[in-house]
Amino acid sequence: MTPVTAATTGLAAAGARAIESIELEVLWGSLISTVNEQARALQRAAFSPIVREAGDLANAVFDRRGRMVAQAVTGTPGHINSLARAAAAILDEYPPETLRPGDVLITNDPYKTAGQLLDVTVLSPVWAPAGVERAGTGPGAVPRVIAFFGSTIHHTDVGGYGIGAGARDVFEEGIWIPICRLMIAGERNPDVWKFILSNVREPQHMAGDLHAQIASGEVGAKRLLRLCEHHRLSDIETLSDEIVRRSEEATRAAIRALPAGRHEAASTLDLADGSEIRIQVAVTIDPDAGEILVDYAGSSGASPFGINVVKNYTHAYTTFTIRSVLNPEVPNNYGSLLPIKVEAPEGSIVNAVSPAPCTARHVVGMFLPMPILQALSEVVPDKVIAEGAGAVWTMQVSGTHDDGRPFITAMFTYAGGVGARATKPGLSAVAYPTGVSAVPTEVVEGSAPIRFLRKELRPDSGGAGAQPGGLGQVIEFTVDTRQPWVLNAVTSRMSFAPLGLRGGQAGAPGRFLVNGEPVRTQARITLQPGDVVRLELPGGGGYGSARS
Repeated sequence: MTPVTAATTGLAAAGARAIESIELEVLWGSLISTVNEQARALQRAAFSPIVREAGDLANAVFDRRGRMVAQAVTGTPGHINSLARAAAAILDEYPPETLRPGDVLITNDPYKTAGQLLDVTVLSPVWAPAGVERAGTGPGAVPRVIAFFGSTIHHTDVGGYGIGAGARDVFEEGIWIPICRLMIAGERNPDVWKFILSNVREPQHMAGDLHAQIASGEVGAKRLLRLCEHHRLSDIETLSDEIVRRSEEATRAAIRALPAGRHEAASTLDLADGSEIRIQVAVTIDPDAGEILVDYAGSSGASPFGINVVKNYTHAYTTFTIRSVLNPEVPNNYGSLLPIKVEAPEGSIVNAVSPAPCTARHVVGMFLPMPILQALSEVVPDKVIAEGAGAVWTMQVSGTHDDGRPFITAMFTYAGGVGARATKPGLSAVAYPTGVSAVPTEVVEGSAPIRFLRKELRPDSGGAGAQPGGLGQVIEFTVDTRQPWVLNAVTSRMSFAPLGLRGGQAGAPGRFLVNGEPVRTQARITLQPGDVVRLELPGGGGYGSARS
């Protein structure tokens, strides 16, 4: 592949200079358009339905110091805010001065990126404009990196256990790709590609998704270089400094408007096998420093199941929640995330260390906003919501066609009800806080011999209140095969229903049934032809006392 440099766009040199406010607005709009185009290119080219149809991805542009400057409007908080931290870890091992045009970096290290091996991060450098691209002088001079485009997407398969929480450690969950060069000088790094594609069940899909990530980085780089050419910028460092500074100042100002104090809360989550997870939080507001600290001391220890959350992912959903009630209109970047501090006991359920299994870390990670919002309900009652279903329920089906060909579906997800708001009902069957869409039924049925029997809202599942909670949904499906088939399912909230807020009632807990009998395991299960899976997702809690 041709490396994206100034030579491919005809970009001329221009020195660094101050940026006026009006021009900053124009540049910011162009930067957002650039990274959004990167995301659209990735979704159009992706092989995985969860990326293409559901938007389970993240795209962002970084300055040469590894600071996230802007993110695409699509994507999940868990991915995007993890990617914001992952870029710095990648550049610690491969500093910009060690890279050459056409190099592309990759990793799925769960403890440095998005918390599971299925989420693969690719980082593509952008090279300086012609005439100012060389660092140093003489024969040893090298081109200079001025930015990076990063993406994290959920791949269909990385070998190992697959989607689910049943693996005993992270090494059973799939292939671990350390931080390394995926591309060297625009060509495949042959040994890296060989190792990756030899350890997955569908190498063509894996290769297709990796090339989609590379191509999206190239799209972003070309658009960024054209932006710099049009505005006569030699790099984006001055622009990055201004965006980051203003975002940080706006966030600190919003924190300073809150009363000082420490607010505690706890919520309990349960799994299909009956095990319980307690999340304890203390939110400390320090207006003098313009900072908020969220401390998870007192939360449950690590789980034997693959639901453990790495610090990056905990940080991602924590900062998302705080920013949602604080100043959501301010761009999400390095500056706006900086004043929000997160502490979590090492080795706990919210700060997993190797080799803790973590493929289904979203079960706990997407639950973290619940106790945080509860803690903040006395501070900003009009900006918080009651508890909702939390994590999406994820399914993966594998088996054998009648003619002997194997099949395996990409992950497909379903959402329960969202908690009610101060002035509005909760949303029904919406994936909060992740924001992913459901993969269309037709797409799932087209990928395997799955047949859906029912998909409808679950009546009366939302909690009563001045504002009622959102409804869950009911899904039934079977697999048309003469052979036994395997279901990897990740479900939650079977006993501990989503709580209401400020007098609102709890929503209905979930139910996971096969042939009418409850499933009591986190491990994958083998089912028989004709077996019917029924999912009854939880409803959201109500807000405020119900009117008489």
